[in-house]
Order: sequence, then C-alpha cells, then structure tokens
Amino acid sequence: MNCYCSSNKLFSDCCEPYIKGIQKAPTAETLMRSRYSAYYIKEADYLLATTHTSTRKHHNKKDILAFATENHWVKLEIINSSETIVEFKAYYLDSHLTPQIHHEKSTFKKEEDRWYYVDGEFY
Repeated sequence: MNCYCSSNKLFSDCCEPYIKGIQKAPTAETLMRSRYSAYYIKEADYLLATTHTSTRKHHNKKDILAFATENHWVKLEIINSSETIVEFKAYYLDSHLTPQIHHEKSTFKKEEDRWYYVDGEFY
C-alpha cells in the first residue's frame, strides 16, 4: 500500500517506522509527512509526541482525534521545504464531503536528534 503522504513509497518503507517509533524522522519534511500520515490513520498520540513542548499545551488528544476522524484525507502536497520550515497543502473532504485545503507553513525544531512541530502560519 502506498504511503498516505503522497511519497509514492510503501507506507511500511515511508512513514510507518516513524509513527511506530522504530526510527526517528531525519528531516523536518520527513516529520511533516509522517504527521500527515498520522492524521490519516488517526494516531493522535504520535501527533502529540511530535509537537514541541513549548506549544504542546495548545493541543490535546481529544481535539486532534476529532479533527483526524471528522475529515477524509485525500493527499499531501509539499510546496517548499527547508531545514526548519515546510510549506504544504493537505487536501481533504470535511464531514459534509466538501473539498478543503489546509495550507500551512510549519516551523520545526530539532532537539536531541528528534524533530518536533512547533507551530504554523495558515493561508
């Protein structure tokens, strides 16, 4: 099965090892892709664990799980990526099956060999 992050790789060779904690995401973009896949498969614990401690207090498992579950995730498009910034569009159908695009420029921070999502600017 192809990975949910639109990488054209198998899920088992792409995002799954990061979500399962077998490997650490080597780049901010890799973490971004694995977080998208985590929304797709409703892995709220992974999404919280990969959110930086400075902003984690603004997120909770119940809300993350609700957002992941209420929407049908269609595809991820990476617009631009640098060492610490990833701009992307996440395409999904909302609970009314209306097409939506979540366009974000996300900031990531690496601490002790682990990448974390810090926050994002929404368009």
